[in-house]
Amino acid sequence: MNYLKTTFLMALMTVLLVLIGSYLGGRGGMIIAFVFAVISNFGMYWFSDKLVLKMYRAREVTEAEAPQLYGIVRTLTMKARLPMPKVYIVPNKTPNAFATGRNPKHAAVAVTEGILEILSPNELSAVIGHELGHVKHRDILIGTVAATIAGAISMIAYMARFALIFGGRGGSDRDNGIGALAMLIVAPIAAMLIQMAISRSREYAADAEGAKIHGMPRDLANALRKLHNGVKARPMKASPATAHMFIVNPLSAKGLTKLFSTHPPVEERIKRLESMTLS
Repeated sequence: MNYLKTTFLMALMTVLLVLIGSYLGGRGGMIIAFVFAVISNFGMYWFSDKLVLKMYRAREVTEAEAPQLYGIVRTLTMKARLPMPKVYIVPNKTPNAFATGRNPKHAAVAVTEGILEILSPNELSAVIGHELGHVKHRDILIGTVAATIAGAISMIAYMARFALIFGGRGGSDRDNGIGALAMLIVAPIAAMLIQMAISRSREYAADAEGAKIHGMPRDLANALRKLHNGVKARPMKASPATAHMFIVNPLSAKGLTKLFSTHPPVEERIKRLESMTLS
């Protein structure tokens, strides 16, 4: 169901791109915006591991330096039939973790110092399983494609503002200023909501895959509960652009901001995991 939901949302965002492109920028404007969006997101996709790891001052560790963590990652990657990723520790007391890399052969798994202090070995293993679920599903690629399309929509809307300022594209009813203004406001917001929905769908899928890799869904449920409370007690200074990568949202989400959260509610994730049975 998560795969179907992701496919549907990606198709919906593509349709939105075509509609706003033809309405405001024409085919040429749509192509230009899409090319710029591809270029802007390509670097993030190709160099995401280096950029994000450097941003959070992550340090690569060897088996001798972190034997328990390294051993858990190695055991689970073998179980998941994935290449061994690089292992990093982030010098931050907020409990959290993320995976990055453009594909399974160039993947990295990073955990904070805080997560190592509060989770049991089984809970830590469940979290690593979740991150390997992202690697296995190539969620970095999916997120990049979604960001590219959403970026193109925002760029078209941005270009259209100048068209309105300098007199618009014409005087027909279809291209009237009110309709264009409504499209300028609604389309970027809709694209952002769809992008957030895709991110939340991938989190559910990684939870399910992680539970299968680790073998104990309740361990991941317990870990999420601890991490959620840990982030509330010690918020993390994280970039909104990378918040979707963490296993729990490192940013506070209150009121209307929950609508734009990259993560589904922790309570719902825990509920799904606790009701999950493995065959």
